[in-house]
Amino acid sequence: MSLKNPAALEFLQSRRSRPVKTLVAPAPTREELLPLLTAAARSPDHGKLEPWRFIVLEKGAMDRLSSLTQDCGTRLGKAPEDIAKARSQFDMGHLAVAVIEVQTPSDKVPAIEQTYSAGAVCLALLNAALAAGWGANWLSGWQVHDAAFCRQAFGLQGNERVAGLIHIATEGKTPPERPRPDVAALTEWVSE
Repeated sequence: MSLKNPAALEFLQSRRSRPVKTLVAPAPTREELLPLLTAAARSPDHGKLEPWRFIVLEKGAMDRLSSLTQDCGTRLGKAPEDIAKARSQFDMGHLAVAVIEVQTPSDKVPAIEQTYSAGAVCLALLNAALAAGWGANWLSGWQVHDAAFCRQAFGLQGNERVAGLIHIATEGKTPPERPRPDVAALTEWVSE
């Protein structure tokens, strides 16, 4: 029988992402990040395919990614304000973990389940960072859905894509609470 963990449940019911613009240095060290990655790797994974991997983007990588975002936006004909917004996560970022979905051919595990597993890893990493006292946010952006950007930025192969960029650093300012879903209105109970 599983043991109750009221503190964990309370944390999950009150968790709140921290916008990247509110995150300040320091970011976790490699030693501080490893337990968070370990927690994320415990996500559901039908078939034990491990359909994801991590790329840790330290501060020095952020300028390169910002510049690549600029180039990608120009190539795609994005408006200057869209490019500036997309660059901002790298311009303001201190550390991010790119969770890379790795699709593995499988007769037993459909591709969509591998995608769900990569998404679960993103949420688990976000929650692990928050639970450890860091500020964190899960972002993506139009640039990470561009294959040329992903090859240049992360060296991704044809069977890989970015599931999310999890920014982690020190919380500089607590954001205000935001409206939450009406769970009762979204829930259907089926008894037979």
